[in-house]
Amino acid sequence: MSEAALRERIKELVVQCLFLDVEPSSINDGDNLMEVHGVDSVNLFEIVVALEEDYGISFADEDFDVETFSTVGSIAELVERKQAEDGR
Repeated sequence: MSEAALRERIKELVVQCLFLDVEPSSINDGDNLMEVHGVDSVNLFEIVVALEEDYGISFADEDFDVETFSTVGSIAELVERKQAEDGR
């Protein structure tokens, strides 16, 4: 999956998981999801579960950092890293 496709899929997951009333394409890769879209810790957990299910990856305790899950761009980087670790 290309990096652009990954970012678009993450945006779709964010909108679906959080029932946001926005188009996924309206979310900028660098938007702080907490500040711009009101994402909280419970919402982040929902996003994590969706990512694990969608990409077949698992996050370790050290992966959980508010900065890492603050933007679509940083989430995409983490997913790419986890996929590389799993040899995908």
